[in-house]
Amino acid sequence: MKDMHDTTPLVLTVAKRLDDRGDIMRLTLTADGPLPEVTAGAHIDLLVDTPEGPLWRQYSLAGDPADRSAWRLGILRDPASRGGSIALHQLVKAGEKVHVEGPRNHFALDHSALKTVLFGGGIGVTPMLAMAWELHAKGADFTLHYCTRSADRMAFADLIETAPFKDRIVVHHDDSAPLDLQAALPAPDAGTHIYVCGPAGYMDWVIQTAENAGHRQKNVHREYFSADVDASGETFEVVAAQSGITVTVGPDETIAKALAREGVKIEVKCEEGICGTCVTDVLEGEIDHRDQFLTEEEREEGEMICACCSRACSDRLVLDI
Repeated sequence: MKDMHDTTPLVLTVAKRLDDRGDIMRLTLTADGPLPEVTAGAHIDLLVDTPEGPLWRQYSLAGDPADRSAWRLGILRDPASRGGSIALHQLVKAGEKVHVEGPRNHFALDHSALKTVLFGGGIGVTPMLAMAWELHAKGADFTLHYCTRSADRMAFADLIETAPFKDRIVVHHDDSAPLDLQAALPAPDAGTHIYVCGPAGYMDWVIQTAENAGHRQKNVHREYFSADVDASGETFEVVAAQSGITVTVGPDETIAKALAREGVKIEVKCEEGICGTCVTDVLEGEIDHRDQFLTEEEREEGEMICACCSRACSDRLVLDI
């Protein structure tokens, strides 16, 4: 089972803000002393004040995991977002305090790998940079493919040019030197692992191509930053076993919202089924998974559900809450 509910409230200082190319804001966060230990692939939950109210949003740590003096984030200003990234770009300034929970890691490296290939599309390069630092420190065999739309949209160029592993990074631009995915993929092998993060279409392309080439599903690791999720569907019942409460989940509401009406709280952050905060154990019933968080193996086990978006295929679900 994934590590899903370990949260550490922190108030950090924005030591530096850098507005990079590609509408990406880079933040350096510090504390009065050493920050908690992290591993590559970890993210933090950042509290964002928006005109519609506070939101929690998840951002991957992009710096060297061994450096506990600061956490480094890259945040894309996405006009199609639900307001979190836009608010941060407008409001965050150097010297301000920010509220953070975490770190949490659902995207950790498998250090038993003999070869690791990283694919980062746009802002999806952030966890890949941390992975490159960790793999380099261990002397591991790896390559990082960083894909952007064009050279003038490429963020983190200064970090890449000075990184001690810069010879392991291959940069691709859609308008001049696009990624040849067939050539970039290594031969399938039990000891070869692939990691991908970026826009959903890019990720689906890499994942499907890798699996079609013969890479085992469990060796192709992914983390979604956002997802277009349809949480609507047929009405069904949810029983909160520990609380002794039964609710009806309507066609246009989620399990979490239906339970909240009756005072049963499930913590929700991303609302898109990507962060894992709301994962709840299922005791009975058939699940209609709508998330991008659980693995296929976990879905087949049918023992967990993302209560922020997933629904029931059966008339009734019994949750261990």
